Amino acid sequence: MTNALSKLLETRDWLMADGATGTNLFNMGLMSGDAPELWNIDETAKITTLYKGAVDAGSDIFLTNSFGANASRLKLHGAEGRVHELNKAAAEIGREVADGSGRTVVVAGSVGPTGEIMAPMGTLTHETAVEMFHEQAEGLKAGGADVLWVETISAAEEFKAAAEAFKLADMPWCGTMSFDTAGRTMMGLTSAEMVKMVGKIDNQPLSFGANCGVGASDLLRTVLGFATAGPRVPVIAKGNAGIPKYHDGHIHYDGTPALMGDYAVLARDCGATIIGGCCGTTPDHLRAMREALETRPKGEAPTLDAITKALGGFSSASDGTDGAGPVASPRRGRRRRG
Repeated sequence: MTNALSKLLETRDWLMADGATGTNLFNMGLMSGDAPELWNIDETAKITTLYKGAVDAGSDIFLTNSFGANASRLKLHGAEGRVHELNKAAAEIGREVADGSGRTVVVAGSVGPTGEIMAPMGTLTHETAVEMFHEQAEGLKAGGADVLWVETISAAEEFKAAAEAFKLADMPWCGTMSFDTAGRTMMGLTSAEMVKMVGKIDNQPLSFGANCGVGASDLLRTVLGFATAGPRVPVIAKGNAGIPKYHDGHIHYDGTPALMGDYAVLARDCGATIIGGCCGTTPDHLRAMREALETRPKGEAPTLDAITKALGGFSSASDGTDGAGPVASPRRGRRRRG
């Protein structure tokens, strides 16, 4: 399948994705507990500003404001009947921004987790998960998204359900999981296990990788784990801008633009092809990342010591690929993309 992202991947050594959604929308006035997806209809100018912030900072790919726009999450806001409308609007705003940029910019339809636990541990069946993801995918497709992008997933079963739904929608896709529990996802998956899982999926993604998690250092250790396992498709790295700190009633991330510039180059050297930020990453961070990627030559894969020296220490001694760490991590709820 030929599409905007696959064409860019054929001609570029690296691509820059966008930064945070939640962090930037909170800076625009979104209140905690509100559904940002409703802003696709109620505050379209602010969503346009969100997308343009990433594009103007140099992003080749940006994700739509649709992370929580599935029926399960929208039900919390009495908006479960607006899935198609809100996803279509998210992609339509993105399409307008991308088409007006004067260059090729990929509109990626963000699809977050359902917020429910998959059976047999929970009540969410495979069929229901596929149905929810498919409904969201069709809305994003109708709005003009180039690709679908499932992110911050913890369970292999939910990742596979998204892949099946995207096949039903006949859309190319990418997917990332969040590794935040001693180098594993909340459901216990290691980076090496994700590579094996992705390799067996019938509907192959254009790219896969990791987003969010604990911090940039941990995420790069995960990317090194991907590279060691021999992935068949390009790897994505979307790390948080440092570590969250609570200050004056708000959560702030302590990663500076300079640190994120270092992170971007290290991510490329670790083996990532698509490099972006997650929670806390603003347009200022993205500009520094773009400049660093354009001006610093590619180097050898960094050692773990080099990563910690540049970005700070790891949150755990092991990433799980060496057999250490928890056998299975706690089965908790999921966070949204910051």
